[in-house]
Amino acid sequence: MARCSNNLVGILNFVIFLLSIPILAGGIWLSQKGSTECERFLDKPVIALGVFLMIVSIAGLVGACCRVTWLLWVYLFVMFVLILLVFCFTVFAFVVTNKGAGETLANRGYKEYRLGDYSNWLQKRVNSGKNWNKIRSCLVDSKVCSKFESKFVGEAVDDFYKEHLSALQSGCCKPSNDCGFTYVSPTNWTRTGGTHSNPDCALWDNRSDKLCFDCQSCKAGLLDNIKSAWKKVAVVNIVFLVFLVIVYSVGCCAFRNNRRDDTYSRSYGYKP
Repeated sequence: MARCSNNLVGILNFVIFLLSIPILAGGIWLSQKGSTECERFLDKPVIALGVFLMIVSIAGLVGACCRVTWLLWVYLFVMFVLILLVFCFTVFAFVVTNKGAGETLANRGYKEYRLGDYSNWLQKRVNSGKNWNKIRSCLVDSKVCSKFESKFVGEAVDDFYKEHLSALQSGCCKPSNDCGFTYVSPTNWTRTGGTHSNPDCALWDNRSDKLCFDCQSCKAGLLDNIKSAWKKVAVVNIVFLVFLVIVYSVGCCAFRNNRRDDTYSRSYGYKP
């Protein structure tokens, strides 16, 4: 029974090693075959994750199954640091996604999004010109507004106002409701005279590569997507954290087994 923990650590890390192979292969594929800057942006983090999982799993596998105590100690140290990082990120994700929600409008099926409603940390990330230029390029490459236009083309204005649009469609592909522009098509609106309190109204352009991609509402729509995604990731992280704690606990048992075997070996000249 004392050796079950070593065998269990070995099995778990062998499974992790197998999982690291498609992750690493996927990162390499993205670096070679990625057709857009957005796809290639993900290759380095994916490759790094794959290499990290592979190295850690090999350390745990060899340390537990071959009774290499120092290697198992390194494995447990890395696992402890990983548990701390996952815990801190989970708490951080819940804190920064606590604020922000779409504004419900009268006689509209969709919501509108205000950048100021979201956390200051997230606002700073998208207000950075360097960051937003990359994000904007990704949004244009993804053709989010081209698909939006194709889906609702030919629709009457009253029907369009009843549509349930996504945060990105509402924020990036049409002007704000505050502007009072005249509807022609989903991505084609006629400007009206007068001044507008909302600065997004001056940024709207009917060109397919402009639209409202530079608007505050577009940034807010992106943050709403990030908020939803991070909350889901945070929930998954809680499950992952429980798994890591269990693996760490079993690894500690395996480490004690190795230490006991080392002591026995020094005393009697062989391992039991």
